[in-house]
Amino acid sequence: MRYSSTHKEEIRNKLLANSRAIAKRGGFESTGVDALMKAIGLTGAAFYNHFPSKQALFQSLIEAEIDHSAEMLAGVQNASDDPVLQSLHRYLSAYHVDHPEQGCMLPTLGPEIARATPEVRKAVESGLKRIHHYLSDQVGESDAAWALIAQCVGALILARSMESDEARRDILHACRRTVDDLYQIRKNRPKAPPSVDS
Repeated sequence: MRYSSTHKEEIRNKLLANSRAIAKRGGFESTGVDALMKAIGLTGAAFYNHFPSKQALFQSLIEAEIDHSAEMLAGVQNASDDPVLQSLHRYLSAYHVDHPEQGCMLPTLGPEIARATPEVRKAVESGLKRIHHYLSDQVGESDAAWALIAQCVGALILARSMESDEARRDILHACRRTVDDLYQIRKNRPKAPPSVDS
């Protein structure tokens, strides 16, 4: 059977897309190559035609996902209201808790990233610094930007750890209120006047 010239790239992209969803839903390390390939209708042996190792797939997955996570945390630029607060509220939603495969990679894959290669951690650090820089510009303070990121990621981890909907809801509501307060206080704080040499 003769394949088109783009067949290999199409399979690679399909494997990457499916792996992103599977990894964010149930973790990457716990999913074998056979299961990843079965999800796209191929055998495990075909995997190595597209990636030299499972770790190489993980690195490609993380590099693709960090931009998605940045978009979720940093804001939709054409939003009618405050784009940052809109994005933070969407991030801290029951939908995001219930659908990790469509959401940010950090709450699910954070522990695996911490144990990954320096190249993977470097890609994540670069993405997080971009998010931090954007949020710092919005709220006018570096520490507040890191706190907002940590609050959101931690809230998702905690909410997904709860058995009851009520507990999840309580965590999300509390964190949305805290994020609102932190964001509004920092954003509306008057900037200190520049120092003048006497």
